[in-house]
Order: sequence, then structure tokens, then C-alpha cells
Amino acid sequence: MAENGWRSGPLLIVAGAGTGKTSTLAHRVAQLVLHGVDPSRLLLLTFTCRAAIEMRRRVHTIVREALADTLGSKSQALLSRLQWSGTFHSIGNRLLRLYARHLKLDPSFTVVDRADSADLLDELRTELGLAEKAQRFPRKDTCLAVYSWRVNTQKALRDTLEEQFPWCKGWEEDLTRLFRSYVERKQRYGLLDYDDLLLYWHMMMSEGRLAQHVSGHFDHVLVDEYQDTNKLQADILHALRPDGSGVTVVGDDAQAIYSFRAAAVDNILNFPGRYRPKAEIVTLAQNYRSTQSLLDASNALMAEAPRQFRKHLLAARSGSGRALYVTVEDLAAQADYVCGEILKRRESGVLLRRQAVLFRHASASDVLEVELARRNIPFVKYGGLKFLEAAHIKDLLAVLRWADNPRNTLAAFRVLQLLPGMGPVNARKCIELLEKEAGSLEALKQYQAPQAAQSDYGKLQELLRTLAKPEQPWPGQIRQVREWYRPHLERIYESIHTRLADLDQLEQLSTNYPSRERFITELTLDPPHATSDVAGSALHDEDYLVLSTVHSAKGMEWDTVFVLNVVDGSFPSEFAAAQAERLEEERRLLYVAMTRARNELQLCVPLKFPLTQQPKNGDAHVYGGRSRFISDKVLKTMVQTGFQPQALTAAVPLGDEQAATLDVAGRLKQMW
Repeated sequence: MAENGWRSGPLLIVAGAGTGKTSTLAHRVAQLVLHGVDPSRLLLLTFTCRAAIEMRRRVHTIVREALADTLGSKSQALLSRLQWSGTFHSIGNRLLRLYARHLKLDPSFTVVDRADSADLLDELRTELGLAEKAQRFPRKDTCLAVYSWRVNTQKALRDTLEEQFPWCKGWEEDLTRLFRSYVERKQRYGLLDYDDLLLYWHMMMSEGRLAQHVSGHFDHVLVDEYQDTNKLQADILHALRPDGSGVTVVGDDAQAIYSFRAAAVDNILNFPGRYRPKAEIVTLAQNYRSTQSLLDASNALMAEAPRQFRKHLLAARSGSGRALYVTVEDLAAQADYVCGEILKRRESGVLLRRQAVLFRHASASDVLEVELARRNIPFVKYGGLKFLEAAHIKDLLAVLRWADNPRNTLAAFRVLQLLPGMGPVNARKCIELLEKEAGSLEALKQYQAPQAAQSDYGKLQELLRTLAKPEQPWPGQIRQVREWYRPHLERIYESIHTRLADLDQLEQLSTNYPSRERFITELTLDPPHATSDVAGSALHDEDYLVLSTVHSAKGMEWDTVFVLNVVDGSFPSEFAAAQAERLEEERRLLYVAMTRARNELQLCVPLKFPLTQQPKNGDAHVYGGRSRFISDKVLKTMVQTGFQPQALTAAVPLGDEQAATLDVAGRLKQMW
């Protein structure tokens, strides 16, 4: 610990929804700085780079006000030394490069994204003959999910398959072979995937001397969103501070909803007991987001959870409207109702962007999206295709990744196939030549490209040699790659202007990073999430509605929130009903959805759901059951109402001159 710094034991801040968690952690950091702790000896761990940037901004404001620093020069000087703030993965990346020689690791390793990891596994599936099995072998994305779960939970592969991927249990031996080959291939090419950054850091902290040396850099460790940590992350934190000195974690067990990413709610629930004496617990229950009538419903929902840090949220804002529990006939009626309510609120002054529709799965909004388009309501949907998954973005980044690490054959394979006449077979021949020369770009001269690719191949060689020069400045490199890439972009893809705009955005993003390595790595670890699926041109409209999965909505808030399909099978998911832990996470998921609302909350409950696999005009359906989370106690906190689509216009009585009589009874008798 620092001689003049402020000492403290382990502290858990249980921050309920809307209680100002970010502000609380920022005040904690500012307090440490103002009490003499050197900012360079603070480690601040978050789950997104944006969260770390926002934290630094708030800390600067607090310190500036406390020091009466009108010009901000003193506070800026202090905060410029707060260098160790970022995501677990980005901090792990920095530490691994710093300690690379102690880990027998090449410090110029490349971090590959999920898509490239899956592609490498797919390549190995083919090489090992697993794709040719008589029975269906798991696809690349499933293989990656199994590998990632195994790494982040630190459970044996057999347990991983039994608990999470039971349909893959018969492939344990082959998956073991595949994953061993995957690890060996990454090591040969100098690649680390997303999970490796934590795994290597975890292994480094398991060696006593290295752990002590790493820990010696920091006097205090602060963690945001602790309920979202997995076992590796919790173990790393404990290894950094085994006695808990200087450890502060902030989170809310009621918002732990990422078990599918191997996050473990037990980390926060068991945190106090991990230390002796136990960690101090401070609970924040003053909610600054929602009205009390809405919080009453959320409080009632969580009151029935069996295992939690008990808290009763109290509103700081006034307001009296209770949450609505709205039954509708079917999905079409639900879409009709929601669209009508959205437009009513728009006319009363609530902007579309201050309204949100939340749902359990991305496909749950399909019917609604059709109705929004019909009514010309623009929207942005979160939880869809990510910016970095677009093919043209991956192409350009592959060039940079190859230049940064010439042994990165994944990037090389993609780039080579951009050339006309250079298919997978020729690209593989070129890569085999590179491998023989240990990835030296000079080996490219020895390859005889196909006739159709020779001119472009020469330009590619020249570009790579330029980018690989150590003295080549980072500013301007993306511009060079774009100039080389443009003719290939125009030849391969449609919608050129839209794709060029994406590349403009990528180039603009690059100006925020000091080097090519930092740009590639940080973009891989924390990609942009502003992705959309729009009706019309939402982002060019005066306003637009927000559609989002609940997972993507965490941390957000809107004036009015609609939650779709609040029935058993959706909340909770039909796949969660068999396990008590998953069932409780589903309760927390509904809680997160409900606590996004500031002024109005509406839970929509369709009574009928169409069956799948029926004729186009079929009307077979099942009835939806009331969500088991909406108990009588929860229901009492809401206003129950129903919605019927506009009825057919009543028949106009016929005049006497038009009157006619029909003896239906007589005709029926005549049938027999």
C-alpha cells in the first residue's frame, strides 16, 4: 500500500437499479485521489470502454469541484495519471504485453475476434475430419461456445457438456482433440482470442512471484458491474488482493442476467464471505429514475426471489401512474395496441426516442416491426448484427491485422481472397509459403500469383511492406488501406456508398487511438454497439423508436417502456424452466426490463400464440399462460386492462322497403 495513501478493507456496494451506481463509484475514485492516493496506483475495471471513459469524466468533474479548480488544470493533471482504467480484457491485454517474456509469449501477439476464432475452429474441424463424421458434428459457433464456457467457468469439458450443451455429450473426445489443436494453432500464429486474455492473466496470477509483482502496481482495485463477472475475473481480483485491502466492488445481484456469457451471480452473493473479516456491505436503495408506483411493481417481483441482497427501492421522483398489465388477443393485436399507444404518446409530447419496446428474444418483435413499417414509424433495433461483423469492415481490419502480425494466417487468408482470381486454393498455397518462412512478408515475393491477380498482388505486397515498417506513423494508415481496398470493394459488394460511409466511421474511430495495435485490440475487445434494423431511414428521421432485447437494454432508461410477451415461455423462457438457477435469472431479466421505465410501464400479455410449421394461412394456436413471476401480490401493484382491436361497424338496420324475412328454422328442419 502507498505510504501516504488512504487504506481500506474490502467493500461491496449493492447498488439497486437507478440508484446512481456510476456516480457512486466515481465519487469513490475521487475520494481516494483527494485523500492522497496516487491515481497511477488505482486499477479501475469495467465491462465497456465507454463506462471507463464516463467514469474518468465524472471523476474529473468531482475533483475539479472539490479543489475549486476553475480552470481545471489541477484536476486534469491528477486524472491524467489515472492510466489503469478499462475493461477486464483491455487491462489483461496491457499486462500480458508487459509481462510477455515471463509467460513465453510474443508481445506482438494479435487479438482475434469471435468470428475469426470460429473460422479457425471451422478450418480445424475440416482438417481433423470432424466435418465428415457420419453423425452431425457441432458447427463452428457451437464449438466456440463450448470452448468459451469451459474456459470462463473453469469447469471440466465433461461437466460443461452435461450442464450447458447436453446435445454435444457424445463428442467429448473429438472436441478435446479439436480444442487442443485450436490452442496449438493459436500459439503457432501468435494469436490470442477474447477468452485467452483472461485465461493467461489468470494463469499469471496463479504464480506467486508474478502475482505479487503485478499486485504491487496498485494500491486500490475498483470493479464496476461486479454481478457480471465470471469465475476467471473473480479469481483474478482475489489474486490481486487476497486480503481484500483496497478492494471496492459495485453491483446489483438483481441485475445479474448474463449467465449465457458464463457470468456467475455467486461472485457477488459470496463476495462478503470470501474475506476474513467479512467485507463491509453498503446498500443503495434511493432510486432516481422511476416513480414509486412503478418501483412498487419491481419491488414486489424481486421480493419473491429466494436468494439475494434484500433491498426496497424508494423513489426520489414524484408520480402516481401504476404499471399496466395489458391482455391482448394475439401477437397481431399486441402490435396494433403498442403502435397505437406509441403514437398517442408522441402526439402528447413524448418523443419516439424516449419510448422503448423490450423483448426476451430478438425475433419477438417480428410482427411489431411489420406494423411499425405499415404505420411509417421509424425505429432502431438493438441486439442485431454488430458493426464489426459487416464483411467490408472485416476486410479492411484484416489488412491491418496481417500487417501488425505477419503470422496471422486468418487475416492473410481473408485478404488474399479479395484479389481477383485468388480463390481458397491459391490463397492456401501462398500461406503455406509464408509459414515456411516463419511469416516473413519477404516470402510473398516468392509466390507466383495467378495471371488475373498478378497486378493486384503486387500492389498488396507493396502496401504490406509499407505498413509493416516500424517507423511508419499510425495516422494515415487506414487511408492507405482504403485506397488499396476501394476497387475490390466496388467489384465485390453492392451498396457501395453505404459501405464507404462505414469505412469513414472506422477511419474516424482510429483517430482516438495512439497506435495500430491499440486500435485493433481495443476495437476487437469493445466493438461499437450502435447497430440498427430500421423501418425507413430511422437515423435520418426527426425521431425514432427504440426496439431492444432486455439484455441490450441494461443500463438504459426511457420515459415509457412496453415489454412484449410477458407470459410463461417468454418470461421465463421455456428453456429455463427445468433449472432453479436459470429460473431465477429469468426473474431478474424481467426485473431489468421493468426498471428501465421512468414514467410509464406496460406489460403486454398475448392470450394466443400461433403454432409453427403450419400452412401459410393456418390458424392453429396455443394459449399463453400467465407468467409465473406475475403472482397475485405483483399483480396487485398494477392496473389490469385489456385491448380489443377496433370492432366492425355495427350493421345499419334495413328500411321497411328493403326488409326481408328468412325462415331459418324451417330450412333446418327440411335438411332432415
